Amino acid sequence: MNTPLDVPSPIDLLSAKDAVAWEGAAMTVRPWRVEFFECFAAEIATNPGAQRVLELGSGPGFLAVHLLNALPGLQMVLLDFSAPMHDLARTRLASHLDRVSFVERSFKDPDWFASLGTFDFVVTNQAVHELRHKRYASTLHAQVQKVLGPQGRYLVSDHHAGEGGMSNTDLYMTVEEHREALAAAGYRAVQEIKRKGGMVLHRASKECN
Repeated sequence: MNTPLDVPSPIDLLSAKDAVAWEGAAMTVRPWRVEFFECFAAEIATNPGAQRVLELGSGPGFLAVHLLNALPGLQMVLLDFSAPMHDLARTRLASHLDRVSFVERSFKDPDWFASLGTFDFVVTNQAVHELRHKRYASTLHAQVQKVLGPQGRYLVSDHHAGEGGMSNTDLYMTVEEHREALAAAGYRAVQEIKRKGGMVLHRASKECN
């Protein structure tokens, strides 16, 4: 049986030019992203003791700045493979740099989680598809458990295939496939939080809520 081919990316996020272009277009193309940011913040706020948050594929810092503004006690680790994206994030987060650590690492690496410690929440927004094929998603989700604290929660938002969503079913999962990938990774509680504009947000935890 042939292994499905990874889907090439149309942009090079290691290029400063492409990173700046993506930053400039992202909120205009999908202005409802801020509604997802608000959902992330509301979910984290349900645990008033939450202090450490890891963001995977943090990009230019759109989600991070929203969370840091909304939740003054938060400390964040931002993991991204793109130095240009981290540069953009440092500019955006200039007033919060004492609360942020930057890790230049790809979550496609098998040991990306090494030495990061544990977190109250792991969050990711519009980044899982950067694995470049949906077959890798359950592996990533399982790896996230290695850095989740005992009561930790995983908030994962990405595009979905199917009605109202994306057409490439190699790269993008249906909403049901998103749930299945999280369940296959060992999460016992998976709940959809929001769906809009071809994106879906799920909350997952290792223990039943």
